[in-house]
Amino acid sequence: MRPFVYQRAGNLADAIDATASGPNGVPPTLAPAQFLAGGTTMLDLMKLDVMRPETLIDIAGIASPGRRIEERANALYLGAFVTMAEAAEHPIVQRDYPVIAQALDLAASPQLRNMATLGGNVLQRTRCTYFRDTSWRACNKRAPGSGCAALDGVNRKHAVLGVSNSCIATYPGDFAQALVALDAVAEIVGPAGNRVVAFEALHREPGDTPHIETSLLPGEIIIGFLIPAAAWTRRSLYLKIRDRQSYEFALASAAVALDLVDGKVNAAHIALGGVATKPWRAREAEAALSGHTLDEATAKHAAGIAFTSAAPQTDNKYKAELGQRTLVRALLQAAQMNV
Repeated sequence: MRPFVYQRAGNLADAIDATASGPNGVPPTLAPAQFLAGGTTMLDLMKLDVMRPETLIDIAGIASPGRRIEERANALYLGAFVTMAEAAEHPIVQRDYPVIAQALDLAASPQLRNMATLGGNVLQRTRCTYFRDTSWRACNKRAPGSGCAALDGVNRKHAVLGVSNSCIATYPGDFAQALVALDAVAEIVGPAGNRVVAFEALHREPGDTPHIETSLLPGEIIIGFLIPAAAWTRRSLYLKIRDRQSYEFALASAAVALDLVDGKVNAAHIALGGVATKPWRAREAEAALSGHTLDEATAKHAAGIAFTSAAPQTDNKYKAELGQRTLVRALLQAAQMNV
């Protein structure tokens, strides 16, 4: 690990000010000053020499709304500084938003869930081997313009949706899929003040700039997530398929939420994980289910639509089929829930 300066921010304003002197036009992923909350991802990447911040700004001790979980008028508020374990174990989350509790429970080991914050979790970076191993020079996420070694390399775990000629790295998280499926918004503070962003718009497809991973601006901090209360939040679940049953990232996953009326789909919300370069909302599949009785045939039809744009590589051709089967299982299980 390279030498760095450690600073502890007393409040949000101090944390934001500490980034103000950084160079203009540098995306947050390459900024010389980085925020530290739970630290479970940032410190790993520093040890691997993938991220090389000159300054770490510790925001874990800041007192802010970001430490609260609360029911608001027609919504659930999850503070971004809340730990994954705290959110997963909260009775309101478990009762009314089971897809969130399940996604968090399946995301990591108990030790990590006790440390990692919700805000840090959604901003975790890819587990692509070529990104995390600096002996591979060609990685556009780590070194813009250097190429993508995964395109001609071992790409069994890489993405098939949202890919580009510059990057096929899979977004690794679980919690983000639940937020996308439930139409969450992110509350953000930064040098220009406060703003609210639809969570679905927070992460970017790689395009020609894989190193710009989100719509966050330099110095901005996520302080919370607002999830609308709706008819479909209780009939929701997260299904994760992986190589082993614990402490493993998804090969394919699905976060689904359904509003069923007399067996017919009044509204369907679907997000896919393990198969895409960002948390992936499958809106065309949702539209295909609307107004129809949810059975295996309609679920398969919608799942096929969800993967129409899949662009597999040599080793991950199985992912389109696996992703479809995962989505079908998730939809049928959600339909059988007692709510």
